[in-house]
Amino acid sequence: MDITHEVFNQPEPLADYNLFDTNRPLRDALKFNAPALDTTELAALGAMLGSTGMQTHARLANIHAPELHSHDRFGRRLDQVEFHPSYHELMKLAIGAGLHGTPWASPHPGPLPEGEGTGHPAPKGKRVRHPLPLGEGRGEGLSPHVLRAAGFMLFTELEPSVLCPISMTYAVTPALRSNAAIYADWAPGLTGRAYDSELKPWQGKAGLTMGMGMTEKQGGSDVRANTTRAEPAGSDGWGARYTLTGHKWFFSAPMCDAFLVLAQTTSGLSCFFLPRILPDGSLNAIRIQRLKDKLGNKANASSEVEFEGAQAWLVGEEGRGIPQILEMGTMTRLDCALGTSGLMRQALSLALNHTSQRKAFGKLLIDQPLMRNVLADLALESEAATALALRLARAFDRAADAHEAVMARLLTPIAKFWICKRGSHFAQEAMECLGGNGYVEEGGVGVMARIYREMPLNSIWEGAGNIMALDLLRALRKADAVAALEHELSAARGAHPALDRLAAALPTRVEQMATELEARRLAQDVALAVQAALLLQTAPAPVFSAFCDSRISGNWGQTFGTLAAGTDFDTIIARAMPR
Repeated sequence: MDITHEVFNQPEPLADYNLFDTNRPLRDALKFNAPALDTTELAALGAMLGSTGMQTHARLANIHAPELHSHDRFGRRLDQVEFHPSYHELMKLAIGAGLHGTPWASPHPGPLPEGEGTGHPAPKGKRVRHPLPLGEGRGEGLSPHVLRAAGFMLFTELEPSVLCPISMTYAVTPALRSNAAIYADWAPGLTGRAYDSELKPWQGKAGLTMGMGMTEKQGGSDVRANTTRAEPAGSDGWGARYTLTGHKWFFSAPMCDAFLVLAQTTSGLSCFFLPRILPDGSLNAIRIQRLKDKLGNKANASSEVEFEGAQAWLVGEEGRGIPQILEMGTMTRLDCALGTSGLMRQALSLALNHTSQRKAFGKLLIDQPLMRNVLADLALESEAATALALRLARAFDRAADAHEAVMARLLTPIAKFWICKRGSHFAQEAMECLGGNGYVEEGGVGVMARIYREMPLNSIWEGAGNIMALDLLRALRKADAVAALEHELSAARGAHPALDRLAAALPTRVEQMATELEARRLAQDVALAVQAALLLQTAPAPVFSAFCDSRISGNWGQTFGTLAAGTDFDTIIARAMPR
């Protein structure tokens, strides 16, 4: 006879709720950065992302990891990765929401102007949807980068792994303008909202995705050390054609339809368009050696590849690959900050959901004073990350404005460095709120373990902490940068004495920094100052005060849950609740 017992004091899973409607910090940050933005689509997406059905797809896509099929049973090369059907459902949702290309899609088709990119004219008679210059030509209330950023954050709460090809498609599409012929052919598929996973020529596909291949085993972030060679092989309708021989150590999402890669020419490191299927319908010589066995990011296939005379087309000028990579890196770094912010929000929501239902020592966990301190502290961190990430997205929308262009240069490394650095610590503390239930992989609470494994990725990818801190230092040393930062912080002048002191000291610290040894400390302090100034304008006064008192005044310990006793815990926690 089976012996069992009644199950009680276990929380109901956080499911079938609207991720957007219940996220007050996100909605307030949107009102600040894009006050005329229509959020109807975000509300619909939030409902879908919070559904039990989509949560099941996220779980299955991670449990059933991608599988590489390098050859068929007869020994012929396949170089294909097989995904679980749930992966394709998630991709369909992300692309249907426009998270890959909405900012680049003009509402009115038109010819690609001559003189754009390298100056190659558009093919005669071709009319394509082309991206408008950032910050130009858009009507009042249209903030496509902010809209897309909010959707990206919401989707990350459900499942971040599938967003790798989404993010890369977003980053590389505008770079294709440097080859007008390729852009004319590919832009409609890259900005449309149809997902097509079939391996077939681009002409017959309803939608297209793109990836990137930059790093090699001997260089990593030092892409100048790349050894992949590009040899001229004539020209055709897509311009100068080359054959590539070499490898890529990290080649993420190898099932994308095409990739932008770096290779050495006689003029130096150059950027190339590398399709998986060639114009004649044959498979390009991209040999997938193996898939990476990663800590997290399980639903996404990251690979190592060899190029055995693979055909590729030049994008931009020979020897100008580094500047193009930096432009694309700016966009993927935005997504790293957005993604970590979304993961923070989901971890916090899971912690709040659990503690508001679980009892210990005679009362709900959320009513225990010390737990309230932890939850409020996490809520402050999450809201500050959301505010900074969306502020960066706003700079992308308004890049025609001189101040916003400078802020994009400054805020990109700041947001990537600080938000992503805080992620792993945040996830560990949120997991602890669930106790042992947070550490297991099964069921609804298994999401917390998945978040914990995912957190380090965004900090490492697209430039780890040292690279971001050095990028900030270089940006701050430009003539107009410090003045732009002072202007950004001026909105909070007089609101908190500690913030005033920090803001006043920053220009001198930049001027007197003779070496890079303190660049991380500077990045931290600039991030905190900007976050505080934003919270003053987007959050209730108790949130701003507690953030400044803890992060800037120093009335804080070295772990979460060390806010001062006088903090308004009730207001902070109530604002963060996911229900």
